[in-house]
Amino acid sequence: MSGIKFGTDGWRAIVGKDFIKENVEKVCNATAKYIYDNFGGEKLIIIGYDPRNKADEFSYFAAEILKNFGFKVLYSDKVLPTPVLAFNAKKLNACALMFTASHNPPEYLGIKFIPDYAGPATSDITNEIVSNLEVEFEKFGTGKLEKYDFSKDYFAHIETLIDIEKIKTLKTNIIFDGLYSASIGYFDKLLEKHRIKFESLHMHHDPNFGGGMPEPKPKFLKELIEQVKEKGNSIGFANDGDADRFGVINEDGEYVTPNEIIAVLLIHLTKNKNLKGSLVKTVGAGLMLDRVAEKLGVEVVETAVGFKHVGEAMRKFNPVIGGEESGGLSIQGHIPEKDGILANLLILEAMAYSGKTLVQLQKDLEEFVGCKFCNNRVDKHLADVSEIKPVLEKFGKLENICGYKITKKDFKDGVKLYLEDNESWILVRPSGTEPLLRIYFESGSFEKIEALKSSIEA
Repeated sequence: MSGIKFGTDGWRAIVGKDFIKENVEKVCNATAKYIYDNFGGEKLIIIGYDPRNKADEFSYFAAEILKNFGFKVLYSDKVLPTPVLAFNAKKLNACALMFTASHNPPEYLGIKFIPDYAGPATSDITNEIVSNLEVEFEKFGTGKLEKYDFSKDYFAHIETLIDIEKIKTLKTNIIFDGLYSASIGYFDKLLEKHRIKFESLHMHHDPNFGGGMPEPKPKFLKELIEQVKEKGNSIGFANDGDADRFGVINEDGEYVTPNEIIAVLLIHLTKNKNLKGSLVKTVGAGLMLDRVAEKLGVEVVETAVGFKHVGEAMRKFNPVIGGEESGGLSIQGHIPEKDGILANLLILEAMAYSGKTLVQLQKDLEEFVGCKFCNNRVDKHLADVSEIKPVLEKFGKLENICGYKITKKDFKDGVKLYLEDNESWILVRPSGTEPLLRIYFESGSFEKIEALKSSIEA
């Protein structure tokens, strides 16, 4: 079992180090036993992979293993995004294995198990799979392996969620940075199919992601930002390696935070598309979202950090939208899994309905909320995991920070401290995989955040 650890979104490891055939076979055996024990041998299994190094080889190796146990396996005929496979898990009533390491560095690969409800596997499911890692599982029948195109049903579904005709009325230039990711062949194909003009860059699959990181953050989107600024009246889109996260650049060439995107879309979906229900957000997402929800009369459901918690709440509450601060969201009528392709299209739809630029929608948001919210996060490395508990206990006992009284404490996921100014909070939570504390800040200005940082350091 050495080297196999399941985090918040499956098992990830470095190819050739821990991500080797022997360990992949163990995970496949354990997953096969879980599926057989809970669903029986007739349960369909579907398998996909992103553009990472050896993802195609390892995923086909897994497909053969599961077929040989006796399962029917549908194997993707090409690179595909996680949300596309997840949608098909629900559509086909299947369990899915996705070979991806999402936004991790290029040397990583992983296996994400997606149950038939089409969202991330919850801890009880992954715990059962882990308990099977050293258990032998015998062949129970004669299986079957077929290649399959998972894109068709996904495209048809997206076309029921998004008003494509409305998007066609936009006068804004669309620039898509493929970022060498799995969204190539999906987001662009939907635009092409409906004759929506766009420009693009980095439109081929590269296991090394162009020497950068498959993460749609400003430092990896420099060329996209330059093109948006040069072109004028343009908006930029990108997705991470498996296309479940989004990155958006507005007409001024500025990165738009996921908190702002979720807020803009909550307003759009309730006002323009008349969706009813709650907002699901994580404890690390912005207070701005609470303010927007309050003004719209929308209930807020707050979860621990991680989309598996958001997805679980989405299945329970059927919200208008569920999202997290790291760039993942989904909406009512879709799947309880983050979908970066859908997010890109929703932004275009919101702009088309309002007849406004994204910059204008951001300004409207600030006016609607009544104040500005700024966010930041720092990672504090510790010598050992044993240091985490004492530090969290210390934070939990604080009564004031930087001259502000602490008015509320939340222990849902680490320690979250709300300050008396009603616009500032600090969240300190441990990483699930290393001796690291993630410290989140939100306040009315970056100057205030810097002051809070200094106070925390002291």
